[in-house]
Amino acid sequence: MGKRVVIGTDNGGLELKEFIKDYLLAEGFEVVDKTPEPATDFVESSLAVAQELLKDDDSLGIAFDAYGAGSFMTATKIKGMIVAEVSEERSAYMTREHNNARMITLGNEIVGKGLAKNIVKEFLSAHYDGGRHQIRVDMLNKMC
Repeated sequence: MGKRVVIGTDNGGLELKEFIKDYLLAEGFEVVDKTPEPATDFVESSLAVAQELLKDDDSLGIAFDAYGAGSFMTATKIKGMIVAEVSEERSAYMTREHNNARMITLGNEIVGKGLAKNIVKEFLSAHYDGGRHQIRVDMLNKMC
């Protein structure tokens, strides 16, 4: 596969981040871990992931925390960042395919390891469709 995936976490998401990191490396992804040591706060970790994604259009990102919501709220404040908080596979796939989401957030207290692996697999396997969806994506990118 070889796709570049940027990840980051605070203390609340550390266990899930480490599990997903191992999975991604085993699957042949290039992993950029912005928090080898967990950030003190989800604001720091999700901001680090989002800022790295804005430097490289071909990368996708995953931010982890306890519930996923904090990282989501932080990343949506960044101009040009389309992010989705997800807790099941279909939304992970569709947010990439229809919304060109570059980042998802996962909550360690919300999804288990097996489900998280499937969510990540679906997100990373999807490809943005463009076409009729581009109008919405352009609108989202103009916000903030």
